[in-house]
Amino acid sequence: MFIHYAVTQLNAFLVDVNEQNSQGVGFYKHLGFKVISRSPLDGNGNPFPILHMSRDKSVPLS
Repeated sequence: MFIHYAVTQLNAFLVDVNEQNSQGVGFYKHLGFKVISRSPLDGNGNPFPILHMSRDKSVPLS
């Protein structure tokens, strides 16, 4: 699985997800990511809220 490789080999413990993408948010929550902050605008300045999520490095992927 790509996410396993990203976390274990690339130390990817931070992700940004469009708040309106409920499946994406649910996917990352299922993998142990938690919302740490929220931006009201996306990277282009558009009004698409972005959730910044983080995962505890010490917890192994299931």
